[in-house]
Amino acid sequence: MKGTATVIKHTGSHYLLSELPGWELFPAVLRGKIRLKGSTATNPIAVGDVVDYEYEQTPSPEAPAAIVSIHDRRNYVIRRSTNLSRQNHIIAANLDQAIIICTLYFPELKLPFLDRILVTCGVYGVPAVIVLNKVDLYRSEVQDEIDHIRKNYEGAGYKVIETSTKTGEGIDELRSLCEGKVSLFSGESGVGKSSMIKCLDPALDPRTGEISDVHLQGKHTTTFYEMYRFASDNGGGYIIDTPGIRGFGLVHLEKEEIPLYFPEMLEAAQNCRFTPCTHTHEPGCAVKAGLEDGSISPERYNSYLGMIEDIDEGKYR
Repeated sequence: MKGTATVIKHTGSHYLLSELPGWELFPAVLRGKIRLKGSTATNPIAVGDVVDYEYEQTPSPEAPAAIVSIHDRRNYVIRRSTNLSRQNHIIAANLDQAIIICTLYFPELKLPFLDRILVTCGVYGVPAVIVLNKVDLYRSEVQDEIDHIRKNYEGAGYKVIETSTKTGEGIDELRSLCEGKVSLFSGESGVGKSSMIKCLDPALDPRTGEISDVHLQGKHTTTFYEMYRFASDNGGGYIIDTPGIRGFGLVHLEKEEIPLYFPEMLEAAQNCRFTPCTHTHEPGCAVKAGLEDGSISPERYNSYLGMIEDIDEGKYR
């Protein structure tokens, strides 16, 4: 017998599938090797992928279904380690949006990290939303910094939401934004992703795992990517939770392409004297003029320079 389902969770070579919008989870394994054409990713199948499977009896841990093929992805998010590794990893696929959770402090916001995720989302066609979490801990002391971040990123065309799981600020807005969608939740360790998901839907608890590992064979020490379903009375939709990410390297991107994914730089570049323009040394560069008049964020521009430097040094080739 055959079927089509979505990957809900994977642990090494073992997977949990469900035929969405239903939520009947069942185990599966790969049959043979599945390689995507032109892909160099370490994981051929990611959470959110739609796959075809076969089975002879009702799938169980003792007799899992066999994944035989993967459908084309409409988009995905991919990263490379920030060390000199040539390997890359697909975080999730077939997304309606990526919710990038960060905090100005606790832990301190690393803008180059945030900008790399945003560029990657732009490259692979995933709309991105920035969530500034834990604002209750630092707003009274650094309101000007919050305003500065909002100005920089809203000016670049991104939606920015301020949230607190302690006070509930911004939670209803974020829940509404996720309604009926498949949303990737990502960010560095410690920014409060798990608490955020539980706050959005108290029935979920990513820290202990809604999906029992009894479905999966063996014991695993790796932290996993996993999809959760919102309760219908919390708007429905699905969240893909990810482990805290320490580094985010760009994949398959030439340095000439990078400014195309800084929306504010792309707009300004229409007035550059030279085309193409690297926005580093050319006379008559509208991006550098924007730095002078304040329409281009120095922090965002420095992130751009860092990405170019990394490619020049061969870190992500």
